[in-house]
Amino acid sequence: MAASAKNTNSSRLSLAMERTGQWVFSQEIPTDIVVKVGEANFSLHKFMLVAKSGLIRKMVTESKEADLSRMDLSDVPGGPEILEKAAKFCYGVNFEINVHNVAALRCAAEYLEMSDRYCESNLASRTDDFLSRVALLSFSGALVVLRCCEDLLPLAEDLNIVQRCVDVVSAKACSEANFPSRSPTNWWTEELSILDVDSFAKIISSMKSRGAKTHTLCSALITYTEKALRDLVRDHSGNGVRSSSPSPSPSTPSTSDVDDKLMMIRKRQKSILESIVRLMPAEKAAFSVNFLCCLLRSAIFLKTATNSCKNELEKRIAAILEHVTVDDLLVLSFSYDGERLFDLDSVRRIISSFVDKEKSVAVFSGAGAGGDFKDFTSTCSSPAMQRVAKTVDAYLGEIASYEELSIAKFNGIAILVPKAARNVDDDLYRAIDIYLKAHPGLDEIEREKVCSVMDALKLSYEARVHASQNKRLPVQIVLHALYYDQLKLRSGATVPNNNDPAPTARNNQLQTDLTLVRENEALRSELMRMKMYISHIQTTTKNNNQIINDHQTTHHHQQGSSNRGGGSSARRPTSTFFSSVSKTLGKLNPFKHGSKDTSNIDDGLVDITKPRRRRFSIS
Repeated sequence: MAASAKNTNSSRLSLAMERTGQWVFSQEIPTDIVVKVGEANFSLHKFMLVAKSGLIRKMVTESKEADLSRMDLSDVPGGPEILEKAAKFCYGVNFEINVHNVAALRCAAEYLEMSDRYCESNLASRTDDFLSRVALLSFSGALVVLRCCEDLLPLAEDLNIVQRCVDVVSAKACSEANFPSRSPTNWWTEELSILDVDSFAKIISSMKSRGAKTHTLCSALITYTEKALRDLVRDHSGNGVRSSSPSPSPSTPSTSDVDDKLMMIRKRQKSILESIVRLMPAEKAAFSVNFLCCLLRSAIFLKTATNSCKNELEKRIAAILEHVTVDDLLVLSFSYDGERLFDLDSVRRIISSFVDKEKSVAVFSGAGAGGDFKDFTSTCSSPAMQRVAKTVDAYLGEIASYEELSIAKFNGIAILVPKAARNVDDDLYRAIDIYLKAHPGLDEIEREKVCSVMDALKLSYEARVHASQNKRLPVQIVLHALYYDQLKLRSGATVPNNNDPAPTARNNQLQTDLTLVRENEALRSELMRMKMYISHIQTTTKNNNQIINDHQTTHHHQQGSSNRGGGSSARRPTSTFFSSVSKTLGKLNPFKHGSKDTSNIDDGLVDITKPRRRRFSIS
């Protein structure tokens, strides 16, 4: 690409010198001075130049050389192409002044001192007339001139060309926003995307001073962001969350060149992002949550972005968090390839900031009404908080399946939402169940830590039925859920379930489930004692092998006549013990002859060839 640009510039220089040579040599007078502009050399006549250029006149008259034959004007604005047109003007050769070259010609006229002081209707006054009468009369013309001024700074600002263009563009943009003249109505926002971020910032600031409406400014900012940061903010509707990682296409095989180019791109993107955040209207709810989340993800991705930029975006998202969706939070959480989690600290700070705001509102409301606000958890159950709680629980369910999510990070997000904001903990239970399933290596204590964020007494009946059969949950959690229902039954109350048409059958089922859990615990203890007993027998046999053999031989002779076809008496006690345990297991299975036999149910799978009996599974 660099080689191509170099070739293009060389070609332009050659054409400029060739064209100049054609009309200069047509004067039939030998040239007497060579003007150097960068790599281009122009053979011209002194008397034609000094007549209209004060700078060249001074250089010729003040030169220490008796006959100045060369001069360097490499600093002329616009380079060789503009110097060619300035020389044509000095020779009286016609050329076109348009919106693309008028700014450069005006700056070159200032540099070469081609004012009316040296010649009437000189290049400076001619370009000023074109700006006033043609270029700055339309939105598009002023915008193109402003774009061209970006390569002519600071001279273009000193000549007030930039400010004149900004005034025209901002005034016409405000008029177009209030009284659209063509469709689509926001066509002018697309036009602004040709500017660099500094020129765009001047337009937005000028529109603010003219009283532009907030939604007008937001429309311009969103359109410009989508154009300028297209690799980072592709689609703020949420459809581009799991897209490929943004990276520039390498122009050369050299790794160092690619790294340098990437660094320059990231630096430019950082500057654009920070400028856009600074230009945002003061209203916190001016932008959609997803657009703000896309910007914050970009700030996290661009590690060089300042903390003030990220903090401002986090505050804006927290202010309207009640309108957030799960997809919005996932935009923040995942990398661009969607394969790994970002640092979740921003999500935690956003939720915490929202909760603090709701707490302040609750406290203020209680104080204003003269009420007694003893505990925040009892007052902070507003509809907004409940919506956020439901979204956070669903969000936890989405990220719970990722192995890199630690218990501390999972619990750290779950506990940010006050318990009073959750009417039921079914969504949180679902997230916990997904987390336990995705992390099968957790021990009993770790599983209890995960479940500690959930209130088992706030599960619905369906969730409690599922929990009673969930092998991943710690036993203590299952007992809490079933013990709650048992207390309800003993007190004569019914378990709240508006959709349950058969409370008697339900209460019987609860008693059966509770009995089953207790008997299973007793069975576990019995099996453990059995294992310890067998282990003790094996150890004694190994250490006292000779004594046991003598005892078995004597006992065999004594019982030989009564056990002719039935095997040795040494095995009978153990056999009798196993038979007893087997019978006990058979009695303890409450689903042996019923429809709740779960012996063949695989974890999370249902046999499609049999009727499904577990009606209330939520996982």
